[in-house]
Amino acid sequence: MSKKIVAWIDQRFPLSAFVKHELTDYPTPRNLSYWWGFGFLAGFVLVIQLVTGVFLAMHYKADSNLAFDSIQHIMREVNYGWLIRYLHSTGASAFFIVIYTHMARTLYYGSYRRPRELLWWTGQLLLLLMMATAFMGYLLPWGQMSYWGATVITNLFSATPGFGEDIVVWLRGGFAVDDPTLTRFFSMHYLFPFIISAAVLIHLVALHTVRSSNPSGLNLADKDNIPFHPYYTIKDLFGLGIFLLGYFAIVFFKPDLFIDPANNVPANPMQTPADIVPEWYFLPFYAILRSVPDLAGGVVAMLVSVLIFAAMPYLDRSRITGGARYRPIYRTLFYVFVIDIFVLGYVGAHPPASLMKLTGQIATSIYFLTFLLLPFVSRWEEGRLLQSGKLPADVVDMARKEIEASHA
Repeated sequence: MSKKIVAWIDQRFPLSAFVKHELTDYPTPRNLSYWWGFGFLAGFVLVIQLVTGVFLAMHYKADSNLAFDSIQHIMREVNYGWLIRYLHSTGASAFFIVIYTHMARTLYYGSYRRPRELLWWTGQLLLLLMMATAFMGYLLPWGQMSYWGATVITNLFSATPGFGEDIVVWLRGGFAVDDPTLTRFFSMHYLFPFIISAAVLIHLVALHTVRSSNPSGLNLADKDNIPFHPYYTIKDLFGLGIFLLGYFAIVFFKPDLFIDPANNVPANPMQTPADIVPEWYFLPFYAILRSVPDLAGGVVAMLVSVLIFAAMPYLDRSRITGGARYRPIYRTLFYVFVIDIFVLGYVGAHPPASLMKLTGQIATSIYFLTFLLLPFVSRWEEGRLLQSGKLPADVVDMARKEIEASHA
């Protein structure tokens, strides 16, 4: 019966051919490590967020007088409402952990290189959509930190030359964060995950067009590829099991780990918290914003700090494949950059005292210097490595072919 049903569908829609070509027989490099499994984890967390978000929306009230109480209703009176809410709130942080790790792997192995520029840019688009979705969702509990965080972030748009104030009023639906703001943020927070799902499909089409990268960075021959199923489905499922151990440990034993205590207090427009802090995944960019004395300059620096990743295919001018695997100077820059991001996150989580302010300014300078120095360092390092004789022969051959092609 099942074969007849599949055959009936295949006559009208190429379902079996699509599954076989894109999911089971898709040729994958045999040398992929577990670092290549974070894309699958990101898709899994996206499904969790979509499903739990739909169930939460059934009981949530997008009304400034009822929003906070509706969260309490979900937590206390809806069957397993507390589980759905904690799966969703923890899933937001898990999503960013997975995506940031996925980006770090791409940067380390240079997987943004030609011909994968468009694949990298679609990933950057996904990051921007995620940030927007997370920001709008942060307002929905209507707690103290939600309210004042939305007030501060929306006020940043006032730095736009000419019509900044109009943008702020349009975002808020009025002159202050109030019921219209909550309504439109809820509707956009519900809509954006489906836009993200469409962007994920575009990202996967781009991936399957240029094929997966691998730790060596080389374009491996067909004999070096293996079918995605069952080899990498099993590998991804093992990684998923490890991920779920940590995810459920937080959900069941420390569910408020990523929830600010101030958000357990109803929003009060008349009482400003002692320190307004965004969610942890925004802290490095928040620290960059605060490190610039001028508001407009801080907003520009924060935007550039996110968008500058899209320029990596052109900032990294080395033709040596494999990213940091064969390039010690690039590897050092990568580790310095990662440490610097953690420093910025620490600075962003603390009040801007004199020492923290100075630390943030130094860390911000290092952040941008890493990108600015990369074109010069990468080309200089390339020349030294090609003359050293320490690189594998196939890596040298591929680099020399790219150099000859660029000269031609």
